[in-house]
Amino acid sequence: MVQSHNWNVVRETFKIGDKEITIETGRLAKQADGAVLVSCNDTRMLVTAVSKREPDQNKDFFPLTIEYQEKYYASGKIPGGFFKREAKPTTDATLTARLIDRPLRPVFPSGYLNDTQVVATVLSVDGTIEPGILGGIGASAALSISDIPFNGPVASCQVALVGGRWVACPTLAEVEEADLEMVVAGTRAALLMVEGGAKFVSEAQMLEALKFGHAAFQPAIEAQERLRKKVGKEKRAFNPPEMDQAFRTQVEQFLTPKIASALKTADKQERYAAFDQAKQEAAEKFLAGLSDDLLDKRKKELGVIIEDVKYAGARNMILKDKIRIDGRSTVDIRPISVEVGLLPRAHGSGLFTRGETQVLGATTLGTSDDEQLIDSITGNYYRQFMLHYNFPPYSVGEVGRFGGQGRREIGHGALAERAIKAIIPDNKEFPYTIRVVGEVLESNGSSSMGTVCAGTLSLLDAGVPVKEPVAGIAMGLIKEGDNIAILSDILGDEDHLGDMDFKVAGGESGITAFQMDIKIEGVTFDIMERALAQAAQGRAHILSQMTKLINKPRAEMSQYAPRIETIQVKAEKVREIIGPGGKVIKGIIEATGVKIDIEDDGKVNIFSSDPAATAKAREMIMNICAEAEVGKIYRGKVKKIVDFGAFIEIIPGTDGLLHISEIAHERIRTVTDVLKEGDEVEVKVLDIDRAGKIKLSRKVLIEKTV
Repeated sequence: MVQSHNWNVVRETFKIGDKEITIETGRLAKQADGAVLVSCNDTRMLVTAVSKREPDQNKDFFPLTIEYQEKYYASGKIPGGFFKREAKPTTDATLTARLIDRPLRPVFPSGYLNDTQVVATVLSVDGTIEPGILGGIGASAALSISDIPFNGPVASCQVALVGGRWVACPTLAEVEEADLEMVVAGTRAALLMVEGGAKFVSEAQMLEALKFGHAAFQPAIEAQERLRKKVGKEKRAFNPPEMDQAFRTQVEQFLTPKIASALKTADKQERYAAFDQAKQEAAEKFLAGLSDDLLDKRKKELGVIIEDVKYAGARNMILKDKIRIDGRSTVDIRPISVEVGLLPRAHGSGLFTRGETQVLGATTLGTSDDEQLIDSITGNYYRQFMLHYNFPPYSVGEVGRFGGQGRREIGHGALAERAIKAIIPDNKEFPYTIRVVGEVLESNGSSSMGTVCAGTLSLLDAGVPVKEPVAGIAMGLIKEGDNIAILSDILGDEDHLGDMDFKVAGGESGITAFQMDIKIEGVTFDIMERALAQAAQGRAHILSQMTKLINKPRAEMSQYAPRIETIQVKAEKVREIIGPGGKVIKGIIEATGVKIDIEDDGKVNIFSSDPAATAKAREMIMNICAEAEVGKIYRGKVKKIVDFGAFIEIIPGTDGLLHISEIAHERIRTVTDVLKEGDEVEVKVLDIDRAGKIKLSRKVLIEKTV
């Protein structure tokens, strides 16, 4: 490598598990507010951070965007598709961007409204480490050394339970074999984000994984702190917008009793109408007669104050009065209703309603032709199970545009898919492609966990032999100093006004998926342990309500679902079934209307919802694969006549010789005196020699006349 510039390159190296990771700055993307190159073996991730100098006064939320870019040259590939260039982010890229985003948000100072963008670009990938982990560490490092206000550092680590041992930053191969896989992120002292799936692990194992992951990423925290001391810029001045305290006090005094009354309204739409009414009355009282410049300012402040009053009122009601918004205790689950078989033509359907959250699940069974081909930078692969989550605007009583799925829908769908994937039967045992769709019809808290429940019901209704039913629950947290309330089955408002959103899914045998987001600067392991135990109780209750209706797969699948009949033939017969250019198998499909999937080992799957068509296809395949047997009688067709006899096709593709002496008891002059090409004739196999030549006889089937 030729050194052509006098760059001031600074590096810090550390280890997570057995992976050595290096953070470098000073060589690439130097015009960004902060930029680092994170490396592990041959994997390289460039992460940059830029924040505008002025806040966006039109926004009342922190405008942080995370862009995760996968470059196909990183693995020496050219993108598939017509355009041959990277297009919109893949589902995996979107999920990785969310994993980077979620632990960063709580660490920015409250009130920071400057547009901020973090861009993580995969420059090289070797498959030995999940690139998103480097992206998460790099994002924190870039922000830490920049002048952007940021209270980090934070770090993340992928954890896997492989063969009974914990592995930090596992390889892709180890993840495939793992009984548990999760990404853990946090600060030096606490956790901020957890996301993962498992093959039925206990709450104790889950807690052990969290502790292992938190300890494993500490070297990344320390390396960032060292890097910041060496090259970190002085943080730019940031002063949260100030509000006229007299105005705030007056508005708070006016709104507090009205908001307190609204917070005791159990129905979501009525509660929101009461909030709107309180805001309108406050606007009429405090905004009348103001000049245009002051009016705009006061309108924004009024919006902030009403949210603050709602925040304080709801939390105070829970912590002090021990009453939740809808009147429940901290452990109560909302009323549950379940139905199955709603959709006549879907192969399975289930409706799950919990309080004001309602999800319709639908299961469709397909063939191998329906598998999804994924073109990723680490290689192509097929998916036999898919779950898609839809969140239309009417589910929350709003008007909105329809189009592609946003990051939220992709993320919630991936969580529900992970929860259900653990119970999907092995494709060799149940060779269907399975698609589950969760249609959110109403939403007021944890529609993703509602999708797990509705999806499970639809699978049971479809007759899919799942390993066991699973359900999901969302847990919340209200924390003021040492005063803590852990909430089961949270409402949307409790999510919005609370400190934690912790979703746990699983069955009687253990946990299959989990996701946690923290809005405060971390939670302790004691809180996590209590939340896991409470979640297990709530999940068991939800499962009990589901299994009262249906607790095992239906014995019979829908009449509209394709049936699969499996035939095992000799591997050498596969070529004959397919035929030259696929001619034979295409002929069978055209003649019967079935779908056929053939594996190299001779396993043949016939898909059809018509039993007669399946039987016909099976017969055609078996005829192709049939082998002549000595002593067996066949009705064959004369394919060719020669001087010494006739060749008879006794089974498709298999001919035997009927010698002229075996045509009749009496002596005949020529074969054509008795047979002609195209005739059908019954013959018996007399012998098959080592070369496979078949000797036939007709006369042994004819009674000899005297």
